[in-house]
Amino acid sequence: MSTEIIFSGTLSKTNPENSPVLIVGQVKNLTRISFNDVKLKLEPRVDAETFEKAVSGLHPSPTDSCPLWLNNAAVSALPTKCSRHNTPSRAHALSKVVKSFIGNGTSEYVVIVCERSDVLASGCAVARILPLFNGKSNASTENRTVTVEFLLVGDESGTRLTDEDLSCLSAEAKGVRLAAKIVDIPCSEMHTDEFLKEIQIVGDELGIHPVVIRGEDLDKQGFGGIYTVGKAAVNPPALAVLSHQPSGATKSIAWVGKGIVFDTGGLCIKTKTGMCGMKRDCGGAAGILGAFYAAVKMGFSENLHAVFCLAENAVASNAARPDDIFTMYSGRTVEMNNTDAEGRLVLGDGVAYARKDLKADVVVDMATLTGAQGIATGKYHASVVTNNEDIELASVRAGKASGDLVHPMPYSPELHYSEFASAMADMKNSVADRGNAQVSCAGLFIASHLGFDYPGTWLHIDMAYPVYSGERATGYGVALLTTLFGQLSHSSLLQQMAPSITLTEAMDTDPIDCSDNNKKMRLG
Repeated sequence: MSTEIIFSGTLSKTNPENSPVLIVGQVKNLTRISFNDVKLKLEPRVDAETFEKAVSGLHPSPTDSCPLWLNNAAVSALPTKCSRHNTPSRAHALSKVVKSFIGNGTSEYVVIVCERSDVLASGCAVARILPLFNGKSNASTENRTVTVEFLLVGDESGTRLTDEDLSCLSAEAKGVRLAAKIVDIPCSEMHTDEFLKEIQIVGDELGIHPVVIRGEDLDKQGFGGIYTVGKAAVNPPALAVLSHQPSGATKSIAWVGKGIVFDTGGLCIKTKTGMCGMKRDCGGAAGILGAFYAAVKMGFSENLHAVFCLAENAVASNAARPDDIFTMYSGRTVEMNNTDAEGRLVLGDGVAYARKDLKADVVVDMATLTGAQGIATGKYHASVVTNNEDIELASVRAGKASGDLVHPMPYSPELHYSEFASAMADMKNSVADRGNAQVSCAGLFIASHLGFDYPGTWLHIDMAYPVYSGERATGYGVALLTTLFGQLSHSSLLQQMAPSITLTEAMDTDPIDCSDNNKKMRLG
């Protein structure tokens, strides 16, 4: 079944007998509206007394629902409590509530009662539970429409979302669903060549021609990380770049995504159960593709580059071996001590390219990088590591505003970078002590190829667990990135949601002395 999402700032007149409707919001917001505000969706099957009794009887723990007419009309309450590390929109609960209701018809309606500050996160929450990919043989070919109508309360009560706001929501939803689709599709169909086609499709829609370096050309041009990881696969590895360069731009921002379309672990092969789900290892690149589409579609005032580091970590006679030494695009040599620590290798090339070739002032890399991320920050919060406290705090605020939550990890190269010490090369690719801040260390490996003397801002987002929920991808990262850089958007909705950040030099650019840890390790 193909599902279309339509966003609206007004309530249309429908009959629940033919068009199922869910009215959902926090109790404090539901009690701010009256039956007259929603009767267009409920009459003639539901009267005022029934609606008011249902709302007054809601006691969420954490959520609660009350049917209004058979299975075709209901009112639901989102959790009352929200801690400081959660999103005020209750986006994750909203996804679950909506998912449990829809499926009763080909034309369904969701009325979200919220404040304007929760509109973006709420719209993306609905998009996340309407996947585009379905591999079932009995999948229906019938088209379905889910219309999401917003009823604003609070300071914006009585106002409507503008056409520009609705266009923003549509672009965000398309980006979220695109990212989720790429992650959901198995590698037999979504290999590196197919991922490049998805990049080309986005480029064509935005009027941007991608730069692509593939296969043996990667080796010739010095991309030792991407080439080494992907050289054993049938479909060759690639570096692809989409660049949005508007007139008048003075800053350059690069989003670099890990696109491992499948990760066997290489010769350090994963277990039979640990390998299942590794089609999701391209989630960082998929999220960046969706975010780039949405950001450019809504107007982005500075140079924005999306860098995709694509490879399949396969097993074959020419696969990289432990003990192999190769040279990264940064010029630094790496001794392979774990072929299953491959994501940092492709990203190391990607960030080096962002600095050397794209002259980026801000570099953000996003990846399903470590299993340790789930231990450190769990299923809902990505882990972030950065050289700039301002963007660290801004990313937390953007996560809460967008529903793509994040939480900071330590940034202490002088304490952690020695984990990569090698007697044979400039570094190894995996840590000596897996109990010493693995998430931070993995990020620092990437940063070392950007250079610890990099004068710009670097942000690393490890989203290995938030990339999926159950057996489905979430499209994580699209809303986060567009909100984080929303100040540079032409969309007033994104501007309102965006945290305040200043694109200046890094806050931690002093030389770092690691001599106490290992005299052979040099940063820069």
